[in-house]
Amino acid sequence: FGKGSVMRLGDDTRPAIEVIPTGSISLDVALGIGGFPRGRIVEVYGPESSGKTTVALHAVANAQRGGGIAAFIDAEHALDPEYAKKLGVDVDALLVSQPDTGEQALEIADMLIRSGAIDIIVIDSVAALVPKAEIEGEMGDSHVGLQARLMSQALRKVAGALNQTRTTAVFINQLREKIGVMFGCMSYGTKVTLADGTQEKIGKIVNQRMNVEVLSYDPESDRVVPRPITNWFENGNAERFLQFTVAKSGGNGRAQFAAT
Repeated sequence: FGKGSVMRLGDDTRPAIEVIPTGSISLDVALGIGGFPRGRIVEVYGPESSGKTTVALHAVANAQRGGGIAAFIDAEHALDPEYAKKLGVDVDALLVSQPDTGEQALEIADMLIRSGAIDIIVIDSVAALVPKAEIEGEMGDSHVGLQARLMSQALRKVAGALNQTRTTAVFINQLREKIGVMFGCMSYGTKVTLADGTQEKIGKIVNQRMNVEVLSYDPESDRVVPRPITNWFENGNAERFLQFTVAKSGGNGRAQFAAT
Protein backbone atom coordinates (compact mmCIF):
# COMPACT_ATOMS: atom_id res chain seq x y z
CA PHE A 1 0.00 0.00 0.00
CA GLY A 2 3.01 2.28 0.29
CA LYS A 3 4.95 4.08 3.00
CA GLY A 4 2.86 5.46 5.82
CA SER A 5 -0.08 3.10 5.30
CA VAL A 6 0.44 1.64 8.80
CA MET A 7 2.30 3.44 11.56
CA ARG A 8 2.44 3.87 15.31
CA LEU A 9 0.14 6.59 16.57
CA GLY A 10 3.06 8.46 18.11
CA ASP A 11 4.91 8.40 14.77
CA ASP A 12 2.24 10.38 12.92
CA THR A 13 4.18 13.16 11.24
CA ARG A 14 1.34 14.57 9.19
CA PRO A 15 1.27 18.38 9.19
CA ALA A 16 -1.37 20.31 11.09
CA ILE A 17 -4.74 20.64 9.39
CA GLU A 18 -4.81 23.45 6.85
CA VAL A 19 -7.80 25.74 7.18
CA ILE A 20 -9.66 28.50 5.38
CA PRO A 21 -10.71 31.25 7.84
CA THR A 22 -14.46 31.89 8.00
CA GLY A 23 -14.09 35.63 8.47
CA SER A 24 -15.57 35.40 11.97
CA ILE A 25 -13.00 35.27 14.78
CA SER A 26 -15.49 33.81 17.26
CA LEU A 27 -16.54 31.09 14.81
CA ASP A 28 -12.92 30.24 13.99
CA VAL A 29 -12.21 29.90 17.71
CA ALA A 30 -15.33 27.79 18.26
CA LEU A 31 -14.31 25.44 15.45
CA GLY A 32 -11.08 24.80 17.34
CA ILE A 33 -8.76 24.83 14.33
CA GLY A 34 -9.17 28.38 13.05
CA GLY A 35 -11.59 27.91 10.17
CA PHE A 36 -12.98 25.41 7.68
CA PRO A 37 -10.60 22.44 7.28
CA ARG A 38 -9.05 21.75 3.88
CA GLY A 39 -10.00 18.49 2.21
CA ARG A 40 -13.20 18.06 4.21
CA ILE A 41 -16.96 18.40 3.85
CA VAL A 42 -18.42 21.30 5.84
CA GLU A 43 -22.12 21.89 6.46
CA VAL A 44 -23.39 25.35 7.38
CA TYR A 45 -27.01 25.14 8.46
CA GLY A 46 -29.54 27.26 10.29
CA PRO A 47 -32.89 29.05 9.99
CA GLU A 48 -33.66 31.38 7.11
CA SER A 49 -31.84 34.72 6.98
CA SER A 50 -29.35 33.62 9.65
CA GLY A 51 -26.23 34.45 7.62
CA LYS A 52 -25.35 31.03 6.19
CA THR A 53 -24.47 32.27 2.71
CA THR A 54 -22.65 35.26 4.20
CA VAL A 55 -20.36 32.96 6.19
CA ALA A 56 -19.67 30.89 3.08
CA LEU A 57 -18.89 33.98 0.99
CA HIS A 58 -16.50 35.25 3.66
CA ALA A 59 -14.67 31.91 3.47
CA VAL A 60 -14.57 32.23 -0.34
CA ALA A 61 -13.08 35.72 -0.04
CA ASN A 62 -10.43 34.49 2.40
CA ALA A 63 -9.50 31.61 0.11
CA GLN A 64 -9.12 34.03 -2.80
CA ARG A 65 -6.95 36.37 -0.73
CA GLY A 66 -4.65 33.44 -0.10
CA GLY A 67 -4.25 32.89 -3.84
CA GLY A 68 -6.83 30.13 -4.10
CA ILE A 69 -9.57 29.55 -6.65
CA ALA A 70 -13.20 29.31 -5.51
CA ALA A 71 -16.38 27.93 -7.08
CA PHE A 72 -20.01 28.58 -6.18
CA ILE A 73 -22.83 26.20 -7.16
CA ASP A 74 -25.88 28.48 -7.03
CA ALA A 75 -28.70 25.93 -6.96
CA GLU A 76 -31.08 28.54 -5.56
CA HIS A 77 -30.26 30.99 -8.38
CA ALA A 78 -30.12 33.73 -5.77
CA LEU A 79 -26.46 34.78 -5.60
CA ASP A 80 -26.11 38.57 -5.47
CA PRO A 81 -22.80 39.60 -7.11
CA GLU A 82 -22.90 43.08 -5.59
CA TYR A 83 -23.34 41.72 -2.07
CA ALA A 84 -20.57 39.17 -2.64
CA LYS A 85 -18.28 41.95 -3.86
CA LYS A 86 -18.97 43.97 -0.68
CA LEU A 87 -17.89 40.96 1.39
CA GLY A 88 -14.54 40.92 -0.40
CA VAL A 89 -15.22 38.24 -3.01
CA ASP A 90 -13.43 38.68 -6.34
CA VAL A 91 -16.51 38.05 -8.47
CA ASP A 92 -14.49 38.23 -11.69
CA ALA A 93 -12.41 35.23 -10.61
CA LEU A 94 -15.25 33.31 -8.94
CA LEU A 95 -16.45 30.22 -10.83
CA VAL A 96 -20.26 30.15 -10.76
CA SER A 97 -22.74 27.51 -11.92
CA GLN A 98 -26.54 27.66 -11.82
CA PRO A 99 -27.63 24.06 -12.52
CA ASP A 100 -31.17 22.97 -13.38
CA THR A 101 -31.27 19.75 -11.34
CA GLY A 102 -29.68 18.28 -8.24
CA GLU A 103 -27.85 15.64 -10.27
CA GLN A 104 -26.39 18.29 -12.55
CA ALA A 105 -25.24 20.38 -9.59
CA LEU A 106 -23.51 17.48 -7.88
CA GLU A 107 -21.88 16.24 -11.11
CA ILE A 108 -20.44 19.71 -11.72
CA ALA A 109 -19.21 19.86 -8.13
CA ASP A 110 -17.61 16.41 -8.46
CA MET A 111 -15.89 17.41 -11.71
CA LEU A 112 -14.49 20.62 -10.20
CA ILE A 113 -13.27 18.81 -7.09
CA ARG A 114 -11.52 16.05 -9.05
CA SER A 115 -9.81 18.60 -11.29
CA GLY A 116 -7.71 19.68 -8.31
CA ALA A 117 -7.86 23.26 -9.57
CA ILE A 118 -10.03 24.78 -6.84
CA ASP A 119 -9.53 25.36 -3.13
CA ILE A 120 -13.11 25.82 -1.96
CA ILE A 121 -16.50 25.04 -3.46
CA VAL A 122 -19.82 26.21 -2.01
CA ILE A 123 -23.12 24.46 -2.75
CA ASP A 124 -26.08 26.75 -1.96
CA SER A 125 -28.19 25.01 -0.93
CA VAL A 126 -28.90 21.34 -0.21
CA ALA A 127 -32.65 22.08 -0.10
CA ALA A 128 -32.49 23.42 -3.67
CA LEU A 129 -30.84 20.27 -5.07
CA VAL A 130 -34.07 18.96 -6.54
CA PRO A 131 -33.76 15.54 -8.24
CA LYS A 132 -34.43 15.40 -11.99
CA ALA A 133 -37.27 12.91 -11.49
CA GLU A 134 -39.09 15.39 -9.27
CA ILE A 135 -38.66 18.28 -11.70
CA GLU A 136 -39.86 16.25 -14.68
CA GLY A 137 -42.67 14.55 -12.75
CA GLU A 138 -46.23 15.72 -12.20
CA MET A 139 -47.40 17.91 -9.34
CA GLY A 140 -48.40 15.70 -6.42
CA ASP A 141 -46.15 12.78 -7.36
CA SER A 142 -44.49 11.10 -4.39
CA HIS A 143 -40.70 11.08 -4.35
CA VAL A 144 -40.01 9.77 -0.86
CA GLY A 145 -36.31 9.73 0.04
CA LEU A 146 -35.17 10.59 -3.48
CA GLN A 147 -33.14 13.65 -2.52
CA ALA A 148 -31.72 11.90 0.54
CA ARG A 149 -30.41 9.04 -1.62
CA LEU A 150 -28.97 11.52 -4.10
CA MET A 151 -27.08 13.39 -1.37
CA SER A 152 -25.90 10.20 0.30
CA GLN A 153 -24.43 8.90 -2.96
CA ALA A 154 -22.81 12.24 -3.79
CA LEU A 155 -21.14 12.61 -0.40
CA ARG A 156 -19.70 9.10 -0.57
CA LYS A 157 -18.40 9.81 -4.05
CA VAL A 158 -16.64 13.13 -3.34
CA ALA A 159 -15.26 12.45 0.15
CA GLY A 160 -12.10 10.73 -1.11
CA ALA A 161 -11.52 13.24 -3.91
CA LEU A 162 -11.79 16.14 -1.47
CA ASN A 163 -9.07 14.66 0.72
CA GLN A 164 -6.76 14.01 -2.23
CA THR A 165 -7.15 17.48 -3.75
CA ARG A 166 -7.30 19.36 -0.41
CA THR A 167 -10.52 21.02 -1.53
CA THR A 168 -13.04 22.30 1.00
CA ALA A 169 -16.69 21.64 0.12
CA VAL A 170 -19.19 23.84 1.95
CA PHE A 171 -22.80 22.66 1.82
CA ILE A 172 -25.38 25.21 2.93
CA ASN A 173 -28.51 23.69 4.44
CA GLN A 174 -31.72 24.89 6.05
CA LEU A 175 -33.69 23.90 9.11
CA ARG A 176 -37.15 22.47 8.61
CA GLU A 177 -39.98 21.80 11.05
CA LYS A 178 -41.78 18.56 10.31
CA ILE A 179 -45.57 18.69 10.53
CA GLY A 180 -47.24 15.99 12.60
CA VAL A 181 -44.26 14.63 14.56
CA MET A 182 -45.73 12.22 17.11
CA PHE A 183 -42.72 12.09 19.42
CA GLY A 184 -39.60 13.97 20.45
CA CYS A 185 -39.01 17.29 22.14
CA MET A 186 -39.87 20.78 20.96
CA SER A 187 -38.87 24.06 22.56
CA TYR A 188 -41.34 26.68 23.78
CA GLY A 189 -40.80 28.69 20.60
CA THR A 190 -41.41 25.80 18.18
CA LYS A 191 -44.10 26.92 15.75
CA VAL A 192 -47.09 24.69 15.05
CA THR A 193 -49.09 25.12 11.84
CA LEU A 194 -52.80 25.70 12.47
CA ALA A 195 -55.72 24.71 10.26
CA ASP A 196 -56.02 28.21 8.79
CA GLY A 197 -52.39 28.10 7.63
CA THR A 198 -51.02 30.44 10.28
CA GLN A 199 -48.34 29.39 12.77
CA GLU A 200 -48.30 29.73 16.53
CA LYS A 201 -45.73 28.91 19.20
CA ILE A 202 -46.49 25.65 20.96
CA GLY A 203 -45.71 27.29 24.31
CA LYS A 204 -48.36 29.96 23.76
CA ILE A 205 -50.93 27.36 22.69
CA VAL A 206 -50.36 25.39 25.88
CA ASN A 207 -50.12 28.31 28.30
CA GLN A 208 -53.31 29.92 26.97
CA ARG A 209 -55.04 26.62 26.23
CA MET A 210 -56.06 27.96 22.86
CA ASN A 211 -59.07 26.32 21.21
CA VAL A 212 -57.49 25.74 17.80
CA GLU A 213 -57.12 23.03 15.19
CA VAL A 214 -53.60 21.84 14.40
CA LEU A 215 -52.36 20.45 11.09
CA SER A 216 -51.07 16.93 11.66
CA TYR A 217 -49.96 14.03 9.46
CA ASP A 218 -52.40 11.13 9.18
CA PRO A 219 -50.43 7.95 8.28
CA GLU A 220 -53.62 6.11 7.25
CA SER A 221 -54.58 8.55 4.50
CA ASP A 222 -51.02 9.82 3.94
CA ARG A 223 -52.34 13.36 4.17
CA VAL A 224 -51.93 16.37 6.43
CA VAL A 225 -55.29 17.06 8.07
CA PRO A 226 -56.60 19.55 10.67
CA ARG A 227 -57.26 18.09 14.11
CA PRO A 228 -58.76 19.81 17.15
CA ILE A 229 -56.93 19.78 20.48
CA THR A 230 -58.94 17.41 22.67
CA ASN A 231 -57.05 17.24 25.96
CA TRP A 232 -54.45 18.92 28.15
CA PHE A 233 -51.94 17.38 30.55
CA GLU A 234 -50.32 18.71 33.70
CA ASN A 235 -46.78 17.31 33.59
CA GLY A 236 -45.10 19.70 35.97
CA ASN A 237 -43.78 23.19 35.48
CA ALA A 238 -44.84 24.54 32.08
CA GLU A 239 -41.39 26.04 31.66
CA ARG A 240 -39.94 22.54 31.64
CA PHE A 241 -42.61 20.40 30.00
CA LEU A 242 -45.53 21.22 27.71
CA GLN A 243 -47.91 18.72 26.20
CA PHE A 244 -51.27 18.58 24.44
CA THR A 245 -53.23 15.99 22.49
CA VAL A 246 -55.07 16.33 19.19
CA ALA A 247 -57.80 14.07 17.83
CA LYS A 248 -56.89 11.51 15.22
CA SER A 249 -58.72 11.57 11.88
CA GLY A 250 -61.95 9.58 12.26
CA GLY A 251 -61.97 9.92 16.04
CA ASN A 252 -60.04 6.69 16.72
CA GLY A 253 -57.01 7.04 18.93
CA ARG A 254 -54.92 10.12 19.56
CA ALA A 255 -51.79 11.76 18.22
CA GLN A 256 -49.66 13.41 20.87
CA PHE A 257 -47.37 16.44 20.80
CA ALA A 258 -44.86 16.75 23.64
CA ALA A 259 -42.31 19.43 24.39
CA THR A 260 -39.72 20.00 27.07
